[in-house]
Amino acid sequence: MTAQIVGEVMTRDVVQARRTTPFKEVVRLLDHHRISGLPVVDADDKVLGVLSGSDLVRCQAHRDGPAPPPALTAGDVMSSPAITVHPEQTVPDAARLMERRGVERLPVVDEADRLIGIATRRDLLRVFLRADDDIRREVSEEIVVGALDLPPDAVRVCVRDGVVTLGGRVEARSQVPELVHAAWRLDGVVGVVNAVDFRLDDSEGPPPSWRARSL
Repeated sequence: MTAQIVGEVMTRDVVQARRTTPFKEVVRLLDHHRISGLPVVDADDKVLGVLSGSDLVRCQAHRDGPAPPPALTAGDVMSSPAITVHPEQTVPDAARLMERRGVERLPVVDEADRLIGIATRRDLLRVFLRADDDIRREVSEEIVVGALDLPPDAVRVCVRDGVVTLGGRVEARSQVPELVHAAWRLDGVVGVVNAVDFRLDDSEGPPPSWRARSL
């Protein structure tokens, strides 16, 4: 019932560069490994920045001129500071971070900020290629019946293109946010629409609103 974490989908064998790696060597690394970017690390494998093919093209375009440019290194071209994630963060959270910051890859670091892997957009999107029927079954069986101990017909669950729509009625008001949160955290879920009612109000304050959420 829990979402996959970054450590389960990341690439562990990371192509990387040092701050002093020459510009042409970085180009060769990207071309040889057929990748569009890589992290730049120091001698302790701590991430200093991230370098993409577009960074290289942009830098070279800016330096074109009659005089030959001095030797460039990865440290001159990289984007810094790097946006990183930890392996225990969930894939949906990492995907939202990637979308919010407009990046294509996230270096994965340990507690000491040392590089241990990399999560690309492709790595994260694999999790969302999940059949709607599988999601619906997990919401009904593992959340409604298993976690909340409700009858299987208490909540109507409809899933289309990864968006979960919830209807019906539960016993207590406090079960509604628990249901929504649990559904939202499942692998493959890109949005939740909540229209669940409740019989007993076991909390203070106004009733919870419902709205669609999406990445």
